[in-house]
Amino acid sequence: MKDIKSLEIYIDALNFSNLIWDVCVKWDYFNKKTLGVQLVKSADSISANISEGYGRFHYKENLNFCYYARGSFEESKDHLRKSYHRNLIINEDRKKIEEFVNNFPQRLNSYINFIKKSMIDYKSK
Repeated sequence: MKDIKSLEIYIDALNFSNLIWDVCVKWDYFNKKTLGVQLVKSADSISANISEGYGRFHYKENLNFCYYARGSFEESKDHLRKSYHRNLIINEDRKKIEEFVNNFPQRLNSYINFIKKSMIDYKSK
């Protein structure tokens, strides 16, 4: 089994959570403690769930954790919408965030489909 650090979807999610951290850490106390903590936790959960699923060694469990990652991604998007509405994120950071938000679902779905295909191939042996 390859190291998780060679899995592109994981690296993308990890970079996203680090970007979110870098954005939220600059906020004032109130914004950090209300919306910021929730946003960081949901963003961190994306890569954490991908990692946990990857380490499970069973296709079905890996899929379940990918679905959890998808849920954490959707939760992050909700927190981001609130952050944008409250003018907490500057345009430069927003562009980087939106690039991830626009590309991640398709990439995660491709990874999920890869796992499903691998599961079918394994069962047919």
